[in-house]
This record gives sequence, C-alpha cells and structure tokens, in this order.
Amino acid sequence: MAIDMETFENTPEDELQELSNPEKVLQFLIANDDHAFKATEIADRTEINRNSISTVLGRLKDRDLVRHKGEYWAIGDRERIRSFDRYRRATERLNERYGSEDKDAWRAHAADAETPNDESDNDE
Repeated sequence: MAIDMETFENTPEDELQELSNPEKVLQFLIANDDHAFKATEIADRTEINRNSISTVLGRLKDRDLVRHKGEYWAIGDRERIRSFDRYRRATERLNERYGSEDKDAWRAHAADAETPNDESDNDE
C-alpha cells in the first residue's frame, strides 16, 4: 500500500515497517477524507481480508477513530487520531528501550491485589 510523501519524508526508516490493519484503514481514510466507503471497498483498497475488516472497523469506531453511518465508514476526529498515533509511537519507543510488558504477569498480579472495593474488606 502506498504512503503519502509527508509520511515518507518525515518518518524514520525503522517506523516504515508493514502497517497493521488498523493503521492501513486509518491511513486510507485520512488520504480519502472527502469520502465515506463501504467496508468491502475499504478491504479491497487496503488489501485487508474481507473477513477481518468488520472487526478492524468496529475496534476503530470504539476508539472514536472512525465514523459509521448506514453502510458507510469515514475518518473520525483528526486530533484524536494524532493523539492515538503519538501514544502508539511513545509505547513503541519505550518497548524498544525497556522491553515490552508481560501482560500475563500484570494480569496475574492484578488478580491477587487487594483493592478498597474488595469484598473481604466489607466482612469486617
């Protein structure tokens, strides 16, 4: 999939790796922000499997990154998209510097941690 020249010129080479499906959709919709598209059109134009596109669009909609009306999808709020992109890039840099988080370890710890709302506190 093509990228715009601003992205080409301003993005470090290591960040020009294969885009994720959500990134492909956002990039496509930003480049075509004067139109709304059916999910199948987005899938075809971004080369995303048609069986996957509904999930991708639904998750982007949940994050207010795309808008949906009837059968059509369009880009969402640009400031929200910029904010999301800054967060993603910061997370990637931190993961490169310190290593990525072990989600299972976090979940295991969180399940054992007592909280003020813990039912055992109410029994006293």
